[in-house]
Amino acid sequence: MNTALTIAGSDSGGGAGIQADIKTMTMNGVYAMSAITALTAQNTTGVRGIREVEPEFLKLQIDAVFEDIFPDSVKIGMVSSAELIDVIASRLKFYKAKNIVLDPVMVATSGSELIKTDALSTLTELLFPLATVITPNIPEAEIISGMSVNEKEDMIKIAKKISETYNSAVLLKGGHNVSEANDLLYANGAYQWFCAARIDNPNTHGTGCTLSSAIASNLAKGFALGESIKMAKEYISGALGANLDIGKGSGPLCHSFDLNSRFGKTAKQ
Repeated sequence: MNTALTIAGSDSGGGAGIQADIKTMTMNGVYAMSAITALTAQNTTGVRGIREVEPEFLKLQIDAVFEDIFPDSVKIGMVSSAELIDVIASRLKFYKAKNIVLDPVMVATSGSELIKTDALSTLTELLFPLATVITPNIPEAEIISGMSVNEKEDMIKIAKKISETYNSAVLLKGGHNVSEANDLLYANGAYQWFCAARIDNPNTHGTGCTLSSAIASNLAKGFALGESIKMAKEYISGALGANLDIGKGSGPLCHSFDLNSRFGKTAKQ
């Protein structure tokens, strides 16, 4: 069985972070493992508190995974401090990790900031060059590039700049556009659009985590980057289209929308 490691924060509400990653990886057919960067106290309405793990303990988690079950892909999510970023970069280089999907999580769906200001430069300096693909949304890409997106052509310019600066493929997510959910992949000097209809669902907590984890799962199974993104887009459309509605704020996706076995059935009423 193919394997995938998520290095990210924990979401006590279960909709994002390692909880969303593990659900997504499981549903996409890989064995999921995790190294937790931080504990968060949060739910669908917002983040109430963050407690980072110690850098040495993060190192122990990563080492424990790689020394026993070497992951076929690695997804990196919320990493809020420069010290933790340094640990991740050094261990991934040490183990020559492959198929690294970096989701540069900066702000939660609820609006809470999830990365310290001084950590951003360390993130771009140490982790971006290691990534197979970086998956920023438009606000994140604007911060990273120092440019702004006002129209479709701007997405190409920003993705090109980030890709060429850090020598990595970039999937610029267009979900923050008003009328469409089209994502742009820029890799090796060429770009490709992945188009999808916008799904009328206000419950979008954890969409970025879910998409990046689905991409990592597909890369782990041996699919090329473009096909991995295409399949991940189809999965997230299904998870959104299932219209799960729980919580008082921006709720989570239905990661198990395609779960069809006797173990997933509810009791007869």
